[in-house]
Amino acid sequence: MTVTRIKADLCVIGAGSAGLTVASGAAQLGRKVVLFEKGEMGGDCLNYGCVPSKALLTAAHHAHAVRTGARMGLCTSEPEIDFAKVRAHIQRAIDAIHPNDSQERFEALGVTVIREHASFVDERTVRSETHEVVAKRFVLATGTRARIPPIDGLDRVDYLTNANIWDLETRPDHLVILGGGPIGCELGQAFRRLGADVTIIEADRLLGRMDAAHAGRVREALINDGVDLIEGSKAARVDGTATDVCVTLDDGRRVTGSHLLVAIGREPVFDGLGLEAAGIETDEAGLVCGDKLKTGNPRVFAAGDIAGKGALTHLAGWHGSVIVRNLYFGLPTKQSSAAIPAAVYTDPPLAQIGLTEADARERHGDDISVASAAFDDNDRAIAEGLETGGVKLILGKGGKVLGASIVGERADDLLQIVSLTVHKGGKVRDLTEAIAPYPTRGEIWKRAANAHFQPVVFGRWAKMWAGLLSRFH
Repeated sequence: MTVTRIKADLCVIGAGSAGLTVASGAAQLGRKVVLFEKGEMGGDCLNYGCVPSKALLTAAHHAHAVRTGARMGLCTSEPEIDFAKVRAHIQRAIDAIHPNDSQERFEALGVTVIREHASFVDERTVRSETHEVVAKRFVLATGTRARIPPIDGLDRVDYLTNANIWDLETRPDHLVILGGGPIGCELGQAFRRLGADVTIIEADRLLGRMDAAHAGRVREALINDGVDLIEGSKAARVDGTATDVCVTLDDGRRVTGSHLLVAIGREPVFDGLGLEAAGIETDEAGLVCGDKLKTGNPRVFAAGDIAGKGALTHLAGWHGSVIVRNLYFGLPTKQSSAAIPAAVYTDPPLAQIGLTEADARERHGDDISVASAAFDDNDRAIAEGLETGGVKLILGKGGKVLGASIVGERADDLLQIVSLTVHKGGKVRDLTEAIAPYPTRGEIWKRAANAHFQPVVFGRWAKMWAGLLSRFH
């Protein structure tokens, strides 16, 4: 077979959020870019993660609204779920977004797209079945996949992951989920609301990386939806088939169901990349790289999940931006220079940025304070009849906002208000100066910030000062 040889400014392996961001930016700056992708354009997020899961969650939300409308004075009934149409809705969402990530779009930008597996043959050359590319710089953005734990019997069961659960043609009767993180909670609640029985097995506590109190609100919601939660126990053994599974826990209990979803974490995808030939080291988290994402090979950068800095689509996009800024604008940007928000799209949704209260107390001791406000005192939430949850601001010396957490309706969108404050190194006073339209949920941040200042603004000395001034006005 004839091998085509190409010299390029930049060679990217992986067409997910990180790889596409770098390829797009470099190409629009007139660089000669080659992009390798052996799978689907758009990567995990478009095809197996963010997009299909949010489409599924939306269908589940509508089903839940049909069941619970009585409190608003509406006639309710048990919704009839047409799972084939739910799947069609999910596919429509993927198809609508796909052109943004498509091969055709990137080729129109001037990128040479090669839909093959590529690996390094030396420090500055990669080769696929039909092409060999020598480039000045390389970006590895091959992402992560579901981590499969070494549970006895699991390798003999046709289990599901976030990658193949979308292939189900019929709704599971009883979905057993290993893992109570964001994926497990989101999909567990969605399938429960779409009529499936669901059991979530979590070795620690549900949503362990999120604020404990706010994660507890999600836990309550899952239980109220009828999800069976088992926390503090691990799966010791799995038996069964693709549609009849039994999980034996480490305490001897047994959980039976029709399908098994493994959602206990992610692992980097770097097998078959020829990293040793390129002089690139790895660890359990991913490629060993610095804060500017450069690996041990100065020509090669890591971006997205494989960089081992976190597994979030928007973080991957930020990594792509960091690399473009450093390579083509000369801006010494570090990946850690941005505070990265995270969200769990359950109902209620949960979102946070920066330090949690527990992390802040461990790091700063008594030098922090917490300001909070609840949605049951927010007029918009009361009008909507959705008062669950609230916000929490984690404040350091001088009122600097070290972190924030929010649980409640539209938490994922509302976090953006305080995300800018955290990113700019702002203080709690900044949140008191914003004027929000009434009635909106966004007012809650100002309410929390005002709560921080209330002892000073309306305290003893403030009253004495107001009294003094009143004598002259």
